Amino acid sequence: MVKRMNLVRLVAAIGLLVTSGAGAGTAAAQAADKPKDKVALGEADVKQLLLLMDTDKNGKISKEEYMRFMEAEFNRLDLDKSGELDVKELTQSTFRVVHSGHR
Repeated sequence: MVKRMNLVRLVAAIGLLVTSGAGAGTAAAQAADKPKDKVALGEADVKQLLLLMDTDKNGKISKEEYMRFMEAEFNRLDLDKSGELDVKELTQSTFRVVHSGHR
């Protein structure tokens, strides 16, 4: 099972890559520099994340699926319902697998 912080870091990294518009060439060059065992570990996390987000089970994550997952995760982590996440909320959270179903 993926540890909570690993999932948070993975989701944050995916978000940064998506918002920064990172090119495939840059990603490929960075991947080539990493040891194979770390890449393999990351792939397992990404596959698990795909299973969690891919509500229509087509093997891809649409923007709608991604945004729905991120909103649900934010709401789950926002324990005091302030609309903001603080260090305490992020570090005290526990990993839960929740399949949100297709709306």
